Amino acid sequence: MGNIAVVYWSGTGNTQAMAEAIAQACNGMLIEAGDFSPDQVASYDAIAFGCPSMGTEQLEESVFAPLFEACKPLLQGKKLALFGSYGWGDGEWMRTWEAECLDAGATLACPSVICQEAPDAGTLEQCAALAQALM
Repeated sequence: MGNIAVVYWSGTGNTQAMAEAIAQACNGMLIEAGDFSPDQVASYDAIAFGCPSMGTEQLEESVFAPLFEACKPLLQGKKLALFGSYGWGDGEWMRTWEAECLDAGATLACPSVICQEAPDAGTLEQCAALAQALM
């Protein structure tokens, strides 16, 4: 098993619940986005990034998006997984985010996990599968 970071931002607790399920399933380090920096990327074999859809289906702009932009150049060859919740829309923010990761040369270890509002039992099972894919 590798050294795994689960880096997330959550406004309502839904994405945090997903992050906690992922970290528990892979014995990963649970880190709020404000406590993570790009210089930590190299310290981990794999990273799960989590952020809910905000505004017009975009990443949270004040904390998470700037962090992710700063990390993006360091993701080439890094094993990643993405997750997050949304309240409206159809998941466009996640498709855009996945494309950005692939363009940066990152390897997505598995399909991203998204859920509308609070994660249910099925979503938490998908979170556990995401964690296993990072191991």
